[in-house]
Amino acid sequence: MRKVHSLLLYSAYVFLMWSTGAWAQDVPAPYKDVLTYLGRQGDFKDNVLKVNIPRNDLSVVVANVKTPTPFGFGGWVAMTKGTGAVSVIMGDLVLVQDEVNPVMSALLDNGLDVTALHNHFFWEEPRMFYMHVHGRGSPMDLARKVKPALDLIGRQTQGAQPSAPAAAPPATSAVAPLDSEKIAKIVGRPGEQNGAVYKITIGRDDLKVTEMGAAINARMGLNTWAAFVGTNSNAAVAGDVAMLANEVTPVLKTLRRNGISVVAIHHHMTDTRPTVFFLHYWGTGPVEKLATAFKEALDQTSKTKVVAATTGAVKH
Repeated sequence: MRKVHSLLLYSAYVFLMWSTGAWAQDVPAPYKDVLTYLGRQGDFKDNVLKVNIPRNDLSVVVANVKTPTPFGFGGWVAMTKGTGAVSVIMGDLVLVQDEVNPVMSALLDNGLDVTALHNHFFWEEPRMFYMHVHGRGSPMDLARKVKPALDLIGRQTQGAQPSAPAAAPPATSAVAPLDSEKIAKIVGRPGEQNGAVYKITIGRDDLKVTEMGAAINARMGLNTWAAFVGTNSNAAVAGDVAMLANEVTPVLKTLRRNGISVVAIHHHMTDTRPTVFFLHYWGTGPVEKLATAFKEALDQTSKTKVVAATTGAVKH
């Protein structure tokens, strides 16, 4: 009986560690140096160093809905090891419009590629843009190339208090929070809670994209995701769907049939075979309806078997 009890406790511990991602890999020394040099926080999982660049300096309103940073305003850069001493860097930088061209010049002047620039939302204040970054080199070489651009982000808002939007309704303790268990059950995938935001991220591992021997996985940006915020009866969803060409129209039809607004269709990567397209969407309503719409769109992807894919310059 004691053995059975110990086994149950161990099994529960393993599940907790797995579900919370507590078993992260040790950060290799070269990547520790990158974090120190950049002066940023990050973590190392699935052979990828991910450096977070959240826009906590901003208060963003989307269609009169106050949206917290984890809802879609957390920029990042990521590195993974390729062949030999070469690492690949990719990133998604979240910028206000006055930052776009200075940051772009800093990236280009230091030898990195800018592979995409686009919106993720309509009706947002301030206007937000997303810039995708790519490069190859040693970890410290890439850190030196990207740091001048990162240092420009938020410079105009440093020390300023984000203004609270008048249109945002005050939170009350009587309002029930999102039912994250119901969302996960509908989608069929677990997510992560970050403050008021519940986010589900699903990799496109079926595409098996590689570059310079490095696997371009979900943590490098090859993923589909949905972020939920609000209450069970009045929620908002935003996200990104990674698609092959033959998946674009079925996903579009599914989202529109469910009343979800499509706000952008574009690439995040260049010179990729097969080409991967990304679609950004936004919707409001009961959380069950929004989760169902996302699930139905998700079911339109990953139907075609792809043996292998390659890329020359990638993102998100």
